[in-house]
Amino acid sequence: MKKVLLLGVALAALALNAPAQAELKFKPGEDPRFHWANYEDLKKVDLKGETLSIFGPWRGEDEALVRNVLEYFQEATGVEIKYSSSENYEQQIVIDTQAGSPPNIAVLPQPGLIQDLASKGLLTPLGDATGKWVAENYGAGQSWAALGTYKGKDGKSDFYALPYKADVKGLIWYSPDNFKEAGYTVPKSQEELATLEQKIIADGGKPWCIGLGSGGATGWPATDWVEDIMLRTQAPEVYDKWVTNQIPFTDPAVVNAIDIFAKIATDDKMVDGGAKAVAATDFRDSPKGLFTVPPKCYMHHQASFIPSFFPEGTKLGQDADFFLYPPYASKPELGTPVEGAGTLVMITKDSKAARAFIEFLKMPLAHELWMAQGSFVTPFKAVNKDAYASDALKRQGEILANATTFRFDGSDLMPGKIGAGAFWTGMVDLVGGKSAQDVATDIQKAWDAIK
Repeated sequence: MKKVLLLGVALAALALNAPAQAELKFKPGEDPRFHWANYEDLKKVDLKGETLSIFGPWRGEDEALVRNVLEYFQEATGVEIKYSSSENYEQQIVIDTQAGSPPNIAVLPQPGLIQDLASKGLLTPLGDATGKWVAENYGAGQSWAALGTYKGKDGKSDFYALPYKADVKGLIWYSPDNFKEAGYTVPKSQEELATLEQKIIADGGKPWCIGLGSGGATGWPATDWVEDIMLRTQAPEVYDKWVTNQIPFTDPAVVNAIDIFAKIATDDKMVDGGAKAVAATDFRDSPKGLFTVPPKCYMHHQASFIPSFFPEGTKLGQDADFFLYPPYASKPELGTPVEGAGTLVMITKDSKAARAFIEFLKMPLAHELWMAQGSFVTPFKAVNKDAYASDALKRQGEILANATTFRFDGSDLMPGKIGAGAFWTGMVDLVGGKSAQDVATDIQKAWDAIK
């Protein structure tokens, strides 16, 4: 989801009670899905008497899941772990670091905020060796290594942030039963997708359900479309220049991507409810047309979280399934790009325990323990994919591991006034009838006005 709504208001800052081995969720050595040799290696790290403070974005269910993972590190090393979070964790980490009272470890999903912390000298470099390790061990590894690299206070680039826990965007959701009944097959390229769209229209159906409604954030689902299209029509270096304003929104490459989306979203034959329904439909309601009888639409573009809003009882892999928004067959040089998001782990207060924790995250076990609980995918190629809690998560993990390019959500990399402002409203104007060129011009004017 574009902007994760963090529920709850209380600040959780509770130490994990050192559990007996029998209290660990998966008993070490018993379940063959896990790399238990990693656990034995952890036992050789003596951190007794030390405390490791970790501040992260995970609350609610995710907090319970990550605590289950942290217990293994605590049990094996003897360290005392204090995990905390906050409803306003982005502001809190800035306050804590600038006040000189940071946690040992900070976990953040915003690269822009990480860059700001690094530029102020508030992060400890993890070293070139760790950056090289990421490049060699993650799918599209160079992309992930670049994502963890920032400029420090001296202006020098260094590797500061280890990616851990990813989210896959650019998924196309559909009903296998509807496809089977209509005789449709999953397209493997943009060219095949265009052919499928026309066949659905010829058969009297609507290819897409699209909803941009999201209260004050209305418009954000369309930014994901544009970002996906950019990665499939342009080299990743062009994408990088776009999100940093090295090339403007008015560049022909960007206008073309916006126009490709516009030709889908403003075509009444393409979208359930027609163009007028796109901005008016809440993004949480938009996929429901996949499950009506007869179906109101056959495909829905959204990230991995969207099944939370499917009708109750929907079974993934049976009632609903997904495929990656495909690349162009005519552009093989662009490979298989994947857009997504995720969290990055950094050291904000150096210590032996903090260093050991980063090494723990480089072990397959640290990923598998969360994979087996659900709500977790990783580009780490060495994990046992059988540890995934569901086939859907396993396939998303495979998408990450097999990607040739990974890029972080573009609007989240832009200044807030653009990525969470002018870009959103520009997409609403687009589906309201404004041309791609005019929308791009308006967004660029807003960017140029930032001091």
